[in-house]
Amino acid sequence: MGWAGAATGVSSDERTVRRKMTDFAIIGGGWRAEFFLRVAAALSDQFRVTGMLTRDAAKGAALETTWQVPTFRSLDELLQTAPQFVVVSVPRTVAPDLLVELAERGVPALSETPPASDLDALVALFERVGGNARIQVAEQYLFQPQHAARLAFSASGRLGSISQAQVSVAHGYHGISLLRHFLGVGFEDAVITARTHSTPIVDGPNRNGPPAEDRIVSARQTIAEFDFGDRFGIYDFTDAQYFSWIRSPRLLVRGERGEINGDEIRYLQDFQTPVSVALKRDDTGQNGNLEGYYHRGILAGTEWLYRNPFPPARLSDDEIAVATCLQKMAEYTAGGPDFYSLAEASQDHYLALLVEQAVKQQAPVATIRQPWAGLPS
Repeated sequence: MGWAGAATGVSSDERTVRRKMTDFAIIGGGWRAEFFLRVAAALSDQFRVTGMLTRDAAKGAALETTWQVPTFRSLDELLQTAPQFVVVSVPRTVAPDLLVELAERGVPALSETPPASDLDALVALFERVGGNARIQVAEQYLFQPQHAARLAFSASGRLGSISQAQVSVAHGYHGISLLRHFLGVGFEDAVITARTHSTPIVDGPNRNGPPAEDRIVSARQTIAEFDFGDRFGIYDFTDAQYFSWIRSPRLLVRGERGEINGDEIRYLQDFQTPVSVALKRDDTGQNGNLEGYYHRGILAGTEWLYRNPFPPARLSDDEIAVATCLQKMAEYTAGGPDFYSLAEASQDHYLALLVEQAVKQQAPVATIRQPWAGLPS
C-alpha cells in the first residue's frame, strides 16, 4: 500500500513505541481525502484505512485501484469495517448531516474544515449534537512543524505576555486559528475591521501542478484587524499565496519581552541581555547524510522546539500535520483530551465569516457570543 522510507537513524525501541495501529475510515474521495490516504500509505505500521464511502461506483473503483483500500456505497457497510473513528472529508454543505448521523450512532468523527457552511449551519449543527458528541476537526496548520515550533516558544513565557500577532500564512479559518492560538484567545469578543484590494500577479502553480503559460491574473488580498481589547491581531492573505513561487508566508508575534519574526526570535534574558536565535530546520539526507530523507525537527540554538513524531517517513510538512491530527484523534477516542474541538472550529469559521461581513459593510463588526462559546477552548 505504501512505503515507510529508510529505517536507518531511528532505533528499534523508538519504532516499537510508535507502532500502535490506528484503524480509521473515510467518507469522501476528493483532493483532501487523499492527504489521509498518503499518510496511511507512508505510515502503514501506524495507520490503516478500513474503507472509504463514496456514492460513485466508478470513483470507488478508481480509488481501490490507486490506493488498495475497499470502498462502499453506504454508511452501514463502511461501519462494518469497525473503524476507531471516521474522517468526514466532504463539502461543508454535506458534512453536518453526516456528523449528526455518526454522533447518533456513537461513532467518533474527525471532520474536515470547516464543519458547516455558514453561521446558521454551524449553530444548527452544534444544537443537534451539543457539546457531548465525539467530534474533532482536522485543523492541521497548528501542527505543521514551523508553526508548532513557534507556538511552543510563544507559550514558553520567554516573550512575556503576547499582545500582538500578525499572520499571513493561510486563508480564512486556517489563518484565524493560528492567530487565536498565538494570541492565546479562546472565545473572547472582538471588533473586526477588514478590507480587500486586488493586484496583478503572474499566475503560478495550483492543485494540478505548475502553470501552463505566462499570464497575468488578479489576486484578491484581504487584510483584517482583530481588536480583542488587550490583544490585537492582523490577518493578511492573498488568494494566490498558497501555491505561489513569489508570494511568501509571513508571521510576527510580539510580547513585552520579545518577538518571533518569521524564523528569527529576539527576546530578553534579563533587561540588559538581549538574545537573538534563529529557528533552524533539521532534515536528514542532505550533504552526504545517509539516514534517508525526512524531517527531524526544529531547533532554536541547542533547544528542540519541535520533533517530528513520524520518522523516517518521507512526508511533507502538511502531511506531518495531518498525521498528527490522526494520531491525536486516536488518543482522543481512547479518552484523551480535545485537540481542536467542534467549538473551536465553529468559532474560527464564525470569525472568518465576520471578516467577509466587515469587507462587505466597509465598517467594523462586533462578535456576538455563540452557543459553543461556553465550552473550554
